[in-house]
Amino acid sequence: MNVVQKIGQWGDAHHPRWLDILRIFLGIVIFAKGISFVNDRDAVADLIRQTNFQLSIWSAVHYVVFAHLVGGLFIVFGFQTRLAVIFQIPILIGAVFFVNITNGFNFLNSEFWISLAVLILLLVFLIVGSGKYSLDNLMDKPGYKRSI
Repeated sequence: MNVVQKIGQWGDAHHPRWLDILRIFLGIVIFAKGISFVNDRDAVADLIRQTNFQLSIWSAVHYVVFAHLVGGLFIVFGFQTRLAVIFQIPILIGAVFFVNITNGFNFLNSEFWISLAVLILLLVFLIVGSGKYSLDNLMDKPGYKRSI
């Protein structure tokens, strides 16, 4: 058994139910941020331009919006939670260390603190997984037949 499997097994065994509520709330926040990006695409493009990445601006915008919308729903329902979290982490690292650093690390920069909290929660759910109240858990129950 490798390290990733051991971490996953430990996370599944040590998952209190209140973390499921926190996971659902986190997914809603990420999904809502994706909707706000859809409504204001120019602001997202400006945020990405501030980071001076050499990637195409519009491909990065589409990645962020798609990852937030789909990943947020996956996190809410607890479906492939760790995979959804893996797609969110680079976005939040960029938000915390590249986008919000232009506004400074101070107590008045609320966007920084929200991004940092979401990043920390994503790292927590990368380790502990989706929990008891999730589609992942429902699909692992006896009697459920997976089609491959």
